[in-house]
Amino acid sequence: MNNNSKNIKNEIWNHFQNFQRIYLATSEGDQPRVRPVTLIYLDERFWITTGTHNKKVTQIKKNPRIDFCLPIKEESKEGYIRGTGWTKIIKNREQKEKIAQHCDFFNKFWESPDDPNFTLIEIFIEEIEYLKPDENIARRFKM
Repeated sequence: MNNNSKNIKNEIWNHFQNFQRIYLATSEGDQPRVRPVTLIYLDERFWITTGTHNKKVTQIKKNPRIDFCLPIKEESKEGYIRGTGWTKIIKNREQKEKIAQHCDFFNKFWESPDDPNFTLIEIFIEEIEYLKPDENIARRFKM
């Protein structure tokens, strides 16, 4: 990987905060389904917390492939980070506890990490498409 690619990848990762609103796409049969969710970035890994009976959980169980889009804005210019990859539903209690403690909103939705309605999803990114707010051409990177 050349130095320019490393700099751009670092620039991309710097856009991710502990919590951000993204648009997550799953599939239901041959129909894409997109919805806003909170993406959690912790320990250089990506997570989504959700209700066990939400449709995205059912869709991910059938097809773990996802796409997401994080809109970014700098001054009056807009761009995006689009991630393509796959997901895994996490059953590990220790990891669920760590995410629960990290999220200040957790107790608004669930009683504990053991709540049967709490599902933790990890996202594994295979490819990033990045459109810088001051550019017109998106770049793609394999991860």
